[in-house]
Amino acid sequence: MAGKRKVTAEDLYLIQSVTDPRWSPNGEEVVYVKTHIHKDNHTYVSNLYHLDVTSGTTEQWTFGEGRTSSPRWSPNGEKIAFVSNRSGKNQIYVLSKRGGEAKQVTEALHGAGNPVWSPCSGKLAFTASLKAEETLAPGEEKKESDEKEELKPFVTTSMKYKADGSGLLDGKEQHIGIVDLETDEVTQLTEGEHSYTLFDWSPNGEQLAYAANDQVEQKDFSFNNELYLYNLTEKTRQHIETKEGYAGGAKWSPDGKYLAFLASERRFENATHAKLWVYEASTQTKQCITEGIDAPVGDYVVADIQQGASVQSVVWNNEESFYFVISDQGNVKLYYGSVAGEVYPALDGDHHVYGFDVHGSSQQVIAAVSTHTNPGDLHLLHIPTGKNQQLTEVNNEWLQEVEVVHPESIVYKGANDWEVHGWFMKPAGFAEGEKYPLVLEIHGGPHAMYANTFFHEMQLLAAQGYAVLYVNPRGSHGYGQTFVDAVRGDYGGNDYQDLMAAVDYALEQYDFIDQDRLGVTGGSYGGFMTNWIVGHTDRFKAAVTQRSISNWISFYGVSDIGYYFSEWQIQADLNDFDTLWKHSPLAYAADIKTPLLILHSEKDYRCPIEQAEQLYIALKRQEKTTTFVRFPESDHNLSRTGKPKLRIERLHHITGWFKEYL
Repeated sequence: MAGKRKVTAEDLYLIQSVTDPRWSPNGEEVVYVKTHIHKDNHTYVSNLYHLDVTSGTTEQWTFGEGRTSSPRWSPNGEKIAFVSNRSGKNQIYVLSKRGGEAKQVTEALHGAGNPVWSPCSGKLAFTASLKAEETLAPGEEKKESDEKEELKPFVTTSMKYKADGSGLLDGKEQHIGIVDLETDEVTQLTEGEHSYTLFDWSPNGEQLAYAANDQVEQKDFSFNNELYLYNLTEKTRQHIETKEGYAGGAKWSPDGKYLAFLASERRFENATHAKLWVYEASTQTKQCITEGIDAPVGDYVVADIQQGASVQSVVWNNEESFYFVISDQGNVKLYYGSVAGEVYPALDGDHHVYGFDVHGSSQQVIAAVSTHTNPGDLHLLHIPTGKNQQLTEVNNEWLQEVEVVHPESIVYKGANDWEVHGWFMKPAGFAEGEKYPLVLEIHGGPHAMYANTFFHEMQLLAAQGYAVLYVNPRGSHGYGQTFVDAVRGDYGGNDYQDLMAAVDYALEQYDFIDQDRLGVTGGSYGGFMTNWIVGHTDRFKAAVTQRSISNWISFYGVSDIGYYFSEWQIQADLNDFDTLWKHSPLAYAADIKTPLLILHSEKDYRCPIEQAEQLYIALKRQEKTTTFVRFPESDHNLSRTGKPKLRIERLHHITGWFKEYL
């Protein structure tokens, strides 16, 4: 590592991310999205790039300083549809492979997204948010600007009236439309007071697969998302019934005989594993492909680099086989499956597959892959031979410049003698014989997982001279259904013991850790747990709590998910104040002696800022050591997708606090 500099907070400006790779129909080209941060404007910039797989040459296909996403090849391989905010809000554009300017094909009042091609390449289905009285008819664009001129009160009769990142929903629901690219005619397929999620267009052109929850009388207490096949000619639909009740990510096989989809039952509420199912159209029967795998289908990784990453639920390889990803043991792995019930890993290794696409006839997969020491690149996988060729090196120059620490995988015994998995990082520039402070990082969710992926924040702490410990306590995905469900009703119980056991393990295994200089930090559930830890032990000398929960009683009513999340996770409602208060860190504020930095976003609707305000005032009233930092124009996702300048300010506050007290 001689001659290399340490990672800094400002390196966020230098790290680029590649996401959403898509094969051309001929299997010779790939279009993907590359994102970077504009250092002067402090904004995210993303554009489409084209990769000729045969020659290995890369060419930028869109330009500008806005955001571009969701590239989708037309079935005939002549055009690419994508989403861009170049007009001020997200709309769908179509670009010819031969070059020229992209054409805007939607003018949805509040923007449009999720383009899905018709098999004939002449139409695009898409989704757009609309109020009950609004339509997709062109010419309604002016209406929004008129409304902005007049202040109006917000009125609602729904409990689901706000959402983090979106604010007050004001009656908007997601609807499906189709635009004819030859005539520019737009047809609106759904309307009303329910939302619809578009998935796929059938190969024969006759049906759209979508999910809806429009058969319930009380939306506030319904969390199902039923799968339907909508007949475009007859304007009727067929319900694909699932006992699970929540369906997503449906994709037709190339011949239209099968429909693969994800489904998750409500047995363990939001801790329930998502499973992969296949529906056979001719017999109207379904089979669960992943029934024998005790891990969820999908990507549940917590990370802070891959901008706009969205992994496909399932991609068909041919008429009878397909690929998908599973979150398992700190990895997101690519799996192969078939309608005959075959299931096995297609790509081994310690990594995070956060995007992929399949070209069936050549049996090749293009995958976006991250590791602990690489933020992410595109890889070409030839499944029969196992060949894995890295096609891009988007961060190579930066990686050659900085010292990147490779985390060590650890397994230890937590509460009830359960095995718990995590990682330990030595400080950058580690020298034998020196003592170092340690920082424990705790992820949110709680049903997410740390993984074998690049994490800038961890690298920054290591660069600042800290050993870094991050683990997946019970409640984390990737270690079985019993493990992920175990936190529900036990917040601050065995999950707390799992984390303390991690610290004990690190102190026992690494004699260079100074046990008198321990720090702890985390966000969301990790913020709750940070608050809980400092209220139950004095072994940490500094703590930083972020977007946290401190009071489950008030959280029940102020969070956008509070009334049902509290019942699912704490297993108590407002008729059970004792249980809600027992699990509230605020109840133990008098016992907090650790200097606590409180970070929170002003527009956090998931864990509203009043949670931080209550804790801060309680501590200040008792003359505790604390500081409160409020981030303007920011929501719950500040650390991952927030305004770049504020993300860097956040990192400086965290490292500054640890520097002062550790």
